[in-house]
Amino acid sequence: MNSLYSLIKNKASELKGYSVKLRRYFHQNPELSLEEYKTASKIAEILSQFGIDVKTVAEGRGVIGLLKCKGDGKTVALRADTDALPIQEENQVPYKSKVPGVMHACGHDAHIAMLLTAAKMLVEFKDKLNGNVKFIFQPAEEVGEGAKMMIRDGALENVDFIMGIHVWGSLDVGKIGLRSGAFMASGDFFEVIVKGSGGHGASPHLTRDPIIASTAIINNIQTIISREIDPLNSAVISVTKIHGGEAYNVIPEKVSFGGTIRTLKEEVRRKIHERFTEMITEVSKAYRCEAEVKVMEKFAVTINDPSMIALIRRISVELVGEDNVIEHPPVMGSEDFSYYAQKVPGAFIPLGVRNEEKGIKYPHHHPRFNIDEDALPIGSALYASTAIALLREE
Repeated sequence: MNSLYSLIKNKASELKGYSVKLRRYFHQNPELSLEEYKTASKIAEILSQFGIDVKTVAEGRGVIGLLKCKGDGKTVALRADTDALPIQEENQVPYKSKVPGVMHACGHDAHIAMLLTAAKMLVEFKDKLNGNVKFIFQPAEEVGEGAKMMIRDGALENVDFIMGIHVWGSLDVGKIGLRSGAFMASGDFFEVIVKGSGGHGASPHLTRDPIIASTAIINNIQTIISREIDPLNSAVISVTKIHGGEAYNVIPEKVSFGGTIRTLKEEVRRKIHERFTEMITEVSKAYRCEAEVKVMEKFAVTINDPSMIALIRRISVELVGEDNVIEHPPVMGSEDFSYYAQKVPGAFIPLGVRNEEKGIKYPHHHPRFNIDEDALPIGSALYASTAIALLREE
């Protein structure tokens, strides 16, 4: 193993207790998207203690740290997201969330801890590197707003590469997943209002029933996927909520429904958006109703740079062994890391945290989601080693 990476791996293992302490602190003190003020303040305090230049951005909810190494060179950005979810935690652990109805059920607490630990290590190695390391602690990933805010406030200024890690509940602890090219889907949300003319349930012929129209629309938009998209191109339209009517004997004036559209190619995304609006409008007319359609673009396709993935593959093999580095399939979940990777070469890496023997088996966004903390040193070492490799141009 490369001696410097060996030092990083050993140092990350030595700092496991530190990483666990950080992770548990943030787990106990979660904040929802766009409310991460205390989280940002704590992160800024820790980075400042390391001697890293710190700037608080995103209206006090995000943090950018800059570590200047010994000489001129490239700038590598390492990113962690910081927001929690509106979920009541059901884990019975000493570090259970102290905030009712709010929980780090997606592992962002681990991301914060791993990146802070990596920052602590990189400070010690800065005299061996040329260039800079930028630490990006981003709010509001869950609502698709944070990356845009951080980019607006200068997170990518002078940045040459960016890398992020996400703990992965379906991947066993000790494993690292890699995917070159399209890795995570675009994620768009939609709201539809179908307006008709209500009346008595006993006299439907005197109404323009928006419930019947909505049923036809929901069935028909699925044919966009099954009949208009190449079967080799993954895409999803899911209606996830619907509301209409209040009484058993009243046909309502309107029905509303909403959901999500996911794709792995931008051209497929555009085609679906076009046909989606067109089909809803025309099917609604066929039932003598009117439709209002709103599509909200939240997440772009996350595309991993092939050269960065090749580099991280070599590092990962050194850290966990070749048998524990897997080719990960693309997933239809979404990430706003995608917006960074649109602007500079980027790599977004899934890190295994599942351990059924410890009862750690629940999916992300579940009230019993948890991680095997043995993953923390691996993530910290991967963050730090990636920065070192890019700054040494290996």
